[in-house]
Amino acid sequence: MASIKNSTHKFSALIPLFVFVFTFLGVGIYQNDFYALPAPIAVIVGIVVAFLMFKQSIHSKTSTLLKGCGDDKILTMCLIYLLAGAFAAITNETGSVDSIVNLGLDYIAIQYIYVGIFIIAGFLSVSTGTSVGAIVALAPIVVGFADKSGADLAILCGALLGGSMFGDNLSVISDTTIAATQSLGCKMSDKFKQNIKIAVPAALFTIAILVFQGLGLESKETVAIVYSYSIIKIMPYLLVIILSITGVNVFVTLLLGSISAGLLGIVYGDFTLIESTKIAYTGFTNMTEIFLLSLLTGGLAALVERNGGIEFILVNIKKLIKNQKTAQFGIATLVSTINIAIANNTVAIIIAGPIAKTINDEYKLDNKKTASILDIFACISQGLLPYGAQVLMILSFSKGRIDYLDLISNTWYLLLLFIYTVLFISFKPLRK
Repeated sequence: MASIKNSTHKFSALIPLFVFVFTFLGVGIYQNDFYALPAPIAVIVGIVVAFLMFKQSIHSKTSTLLKGCGDDKILTMCLIYLLAGAFAAITNETGSVDSIVNLGLDYIAIQYIYVGIFIIAGFLSVSTGTSVGAIVALAPIVVGFADKSGADLAILCGALLGGSMFGDNLSVISDTTIAATQSLGCKMSDKFKQNIKIAVPAALFTIAILVFQGLGLESKETVAIVYSYSIIKIMPYLLVIILSITGVNVFVTLLLGSISAGLLGIVYGDFTLIESTKIAYTGFTNMTEIFLLSLLTGGLAALVERNGGIEFILVNIKKLIKNQKTAQFGIATLVSTINIAIANNTVAIIIAGPIAKTINDEYKLDNKKTASILDIFACISQGLLPYGAQVLMILSFSKGRIDYLDLISNTWYLLLLFIYTVLFISFKPLRK
């Protein structure tokens, strides 16, 4: 990201971000459809405003925009999107998704489908280090569960979103975790242990709610049914999980997962080698909106940062800090505000990290606790954004059967995580 050291902080530099957010949300509210206007178009409107407002030369502004778009974290995330899309498309064509659906219906009692999806999503996102990858892999399965059982799709999708964010927040190979620990200078294992103390209670309450919601479910079928599935066709998913657990990079993991799924489909005659490449490319194109959104928001954020917008947020948040507790809430507000503006929790942590470290040292906070707070609030805000990648992806897979309010009103984990984290900060004894 562009440096803010030589910029003066000013509110006006935030206007392009506000234009982006209010253009996207305004059209959505007016049309009663949050996705009537493609999010990347809304970002471009913000970029155009930034080019008109800011005083640098066109060459300078273009250079800043391209540097923001080309940030290595942004490009890494974009490549993950592409590979996740290819993995989802290929496994769908091989019948892997149907196999997992039928395996689940065969072994998971209908009453425990909601909690089952939450736990599986959490396990997969912990393993892959990405909530987006877990959602891409499991969303078709969730829709399949809803189609073949009496389960409520909104509750299933809420469990999927909550479980995916839970695992991503705890994963030691997640970009957000890496960014948070590097920013605060603490060990990954220490941050993980700290995170467990906050995230697990919220997850346990979520599990209890999901179990309760599933008690009234009954199978649509009145006679016993034998579900057909192939264990071998589930292997690409197991490979992804095993590779992740052994510490393989998420990029390599999804690449190998896609290749293994493609080879499996070729061996079983589901498609030819050439057809597999077309399927993979279809998976790429399915990620176009999210790819462009991440790329362009990185560029817009760099323009705003270069002109003092991000520094304005930092300076004003610091004015509200009086002691250790308000310092922690200040850090939470900081990363949440930035994430709401740019819709990328990894980039939000990268931007907020240096000032969070300054506040942490000035008020003698616990590094690992600050890293956890930074990651958790980025996770919460990202999971609730109507234009965030996770929400966009789930609603895309649901194909209009649920809307944003249906999804969020059933995402118990993020609400409980917010409540518990606020209580944890408020009542945890101050560090002497």
